[in-house]
Amino acid sequence: MLFALQPDSVMVRVVQPTVEETSVADVLLGSIGLTGVLVLVALILGALLGATLIGVKKFRSRYDLEPIPDSEAFKIT
Repeated sequence: MLFALQPDSVMVRVVQPTVEETSVADVLLGSIGLTGVLVLVALILGALLGATLIGVKKFRSRYDLEPIPDSEAFKIT
């Protein structure tokens, strides 16, 4: 005679994770941090652009590649 084997029962209990509250201080600190990062990126990009413009000007003056001023190009006296 064949006996059917039944699997053992498994009970699973699902536990919901706790939700952290967001306070006003958390929002303010986050916004100040984001603002600080944006200001820092703006300063770095501004310094890079300024250094590039100064470098181009020095390169042009070293190799006499300065553009002709408009007053000389149009013969304005």
